[in-house]
Amino acid sequence: MSTQEAVRHVEGEVRELIRRSGLDPASDSKAVRRLVQEAVQDYDERSLHGGLPSLGDQRLAVHSILAVVAGYGPLQQYFDDAAVEEIWINEPSRVFVARGGIAELTPTILTADEVRDLVERMLKSSGRRVDLSSPFVDATLADGSRLHVVIPDISRTHWQVNIRKFVVKADHLDDLVRLGTMPRQAATFLEAAVASGLNVLVAGGTQAGKTTLLNCLAAAIPPRERIVTCEEVFELKIPQRDVAAMQCRQPSLEGTGEVPLRRLVKEALRMRPSRIIVGEVRQEESLDLLIALNSGVPAYASGAFARAARATASTRRGRSRLRQGVDVARCSRNDTTDNHAAETRTPSVTAAQSHTGPPASHPARAPRRMPKPTRGKARASVSVALRSTSTTAARRERDSAARARSNALTSAATSAMSASKRPSAREMRVCRS
Repeated sequence: MSTQEAVRHVEGEVRELIRRSGLDPASDSKAVRRLVQEAVQDYDERSLHGGLPSLGDQRLAVHSILAVVAGYGPLQQYFDDAAVEEIWINEPSRVFVARGGIAELTPTILTADEVRDLVERMLKSSGRRVDLSSPFVDATLADGSRLHVVIPDISRTHWQVNIRKFVVKADHLDDLVRLGTMPRQAATFLEAAVASGLNVLVAGGTQAGKTTLLNCLAAAIPPRERIVTCEEVFELKIPQRDVAAMQCRQPSLEGTGEVPLRRLVKEALRMRPSRIIVGEVRQEESLDLLIALNSGVPAYASGAFARAARATASTRRGRSRLRQGVDVARCSRNDTTDNHAAETRTPSVTAAQSHTGPPASHPARAPRRMPKPTRGKARASVSVALRSTSTTAARRERDSAARARSNALTSAATSAMSASKRPSAREMRVCRS
């Protein structure tokens, strides 16, 4: 019997001891660790007096047995590695990790049964399920990591597993300044905006840091205010004393009991909130969020997968107009103007206070008629767009080229008009008609 077989032998003994003692490896981690250490020490003593093979390094043996019994088996080494940001499985023989934003193919090889067992173990603490009636699942692991699973026949052949680890790099806006994410002036402005109760919309692509920025913004909320959070799965870690957190719920096997994000936003208004934080606004819950903003409660929301925060805001306005029966075509020109103004900004982190006046590059127009707030005075809004430096540089070059073409066309048109004859009074009347 080799060393690996000896480790499996002790692993079987530990499983039997856990079964007899009634311990839960997920919640009683300290008791399970102590039990594993005692089992390894007992086996080592028996191997000295009998014909049993040695375990070798007891510390490595304890770590290996704990990973199988109380951890996530072959994936536990990546959970313990602080440099790993995300783990995903395309098929049992292809396990990837991301370190510093760079994907790496690991030497870990699993079987299809091991992948299913790992997913079931991860979902055990969340109470959620994945099956043919619900082929997608989002859940939060005990350490705060986010799990997403897709099973066939939605996926082609194998189970698709993504685990995004909760890597704490910043808890406050000062931490973002220290990391170089934003300048000191932007952090001071955002902290003042949060303290004064402005509405904040955070927009950015996947893995841009929207949740991290929301956590840092929430740290600037005054400590005497009550915060209510609405999320699909628990991700926010808000360092405040008065926080009520809610997450969505899947439907049951009968198709009943589902609690969507839109319902959470509605219920949050009944919980005496001073601030409402919505994890991700992507669908019909945007209307309820706008209603919450109109009630006078400061809100913070993360708009996913948008190039600019102002573009996200105009999209939300368009959806709300569709649901309220407002003519969207009448307002499309104003929204397009706002989108163009937002996309031509160059800083990687942009904070723009909402206004009613026209942009400098467009002719004056009448201010939009906004609904009156039902409670309290109207609040301004702050839009924060997260962009990468490379994307900003490419957009700056594209905008410069577009302005150069526009100036050239304007000059050509002006020259052509000056060279042509002046129109007669009759032609002017025809043009006016």
